[in-house]
Amino acid sequence: MTHPSERPNSTDPIRGRTTVGDYELTILSDGFYFLDGGAMFGVVPKILWEKRAPADDQNRILLGLNTVIVRTPQHTIAIETGIGNKLPPKLKEIYGAKEQLPRAFEAAGIRPEEIDIVINSHLHFDHSGWNTTRTPDGRIVPTFPNARYFAHRGEVTHGRLQLERDAVSYISDNYDPLIASGQMTLLDTQPGETQPIVPGISVECFPGHTAQLLAVHIEPGGAGSGGQHACYISDLIPTSAHLDITWVMGYDLDPVTCIAERKRFYSRAVPENWLVLFTHDHHTPYGQIILNDKGKPVIA
Repeated sequence: MTHPSERPNSTDPIRGRTTVGDYELTILSDGFYFLDGGAMFGVVPKILWEKRAPADDQNRILLGLNTVIVRTPQHTIAIETGIGNKLPPKLKEIYGAKEQLPRAFEAAGIRPEEIDIVINSHLHFDHSGWNTTRTPDGRIVPTFPNARYFAHRGEVTHGRLQLERDAVSYISDNYDPLIASGQMTLLDTQPGETQPIVPGISVECFPGHTAQLLAVHIEPGGAGSGGQHACYISDLIPTSAHLDITWVMGYDLDPVTCIAERKRFYSRAVPENWLVLFTHDHHTPYGQIILNDKGKPVIA
């Protein structure tokens, strides 16, 4: 049985291509998966959110797992790495995990060995799963052997606490082996602070979903860029159906802070015409946001 949001191209592993200045962006998919619609829209009534995100007979909506590959003149960068292949069998069944990202790399003609930077916005399993790969003999190895990985130190600290609220979201094999080997750099970016990673790529802390959620800014600069700016905003605004200021998720640890941080994000992204990259929107992985005649944010 198919989901009401499935389309003929839903299984395509490449979800889009675009450019920002002289940077090439390719959106790869680890496959769509399913989450409860009520959890994804928090206190928003179903009669409202289902108009934008149809649910199946189990109340699940279809979500994407978007990895953005950024090719700059100096670097090949992967932003986020999907669910991966380390979920326990029961969770894999619940979410309908496809483990598709390696096939997406192959379809795009990109070798994992080419990636020299990996950035995790946070360390929930659906954002960092392919940081590492479980081999058939049970070993955990880096999926991107030549990459430097970047994540927030606070995410690791929080994940290791294994708190009742979100312990299931953190799988230590996605990050602890990389920390132990020195391949992962842990950042201490403070809320509202921007920190450079490499020229043209920086991260900014937008707390709310987690206390240290990182957005990724893509700013080529240079005479030919036209001032273009893209931002992978991650779970602060997970899909284009979540653009309303108050449509935050049940998964957000601090929904009130999420609302304030969305306002802060829009205060720059809208007037400066940023290209916004959505982490979980399978059919609309990116777009520019404008305000409609009622002052509400919508995709242009």
